[in-house]
Amino acid sequence: MEKALWYLFAASRGGANRVRIVRKLRERPRNANELAEELCVDYNTITHHMEMLEDHDVVEPGEHDYGKLYFLTDRFEQH
Repeated sequence: MEKALWYLFAASRGGANRVRIVRKLRERPRNANELAEELCVDYNTITHHMEMLEDHDVVEPGEHDYGKLYFLTDRFEQH
């Protein structure tokens, strides 16, 4: 997982925004719209980052589709 995290946060173009997203999610779960507003980033950009973070087991979505909250995974929290 360490190599994937390095790529996600340090070696790729969107890494800085993904770090900002993770910092917000450490405070409390949020949905994509909240993240977009709080970080002043376009909603579509946030959803792209959330897909990448979900694919790499950093975040997991809640059960509801509308207003879906994102949580940090237990696996990521251990790193």
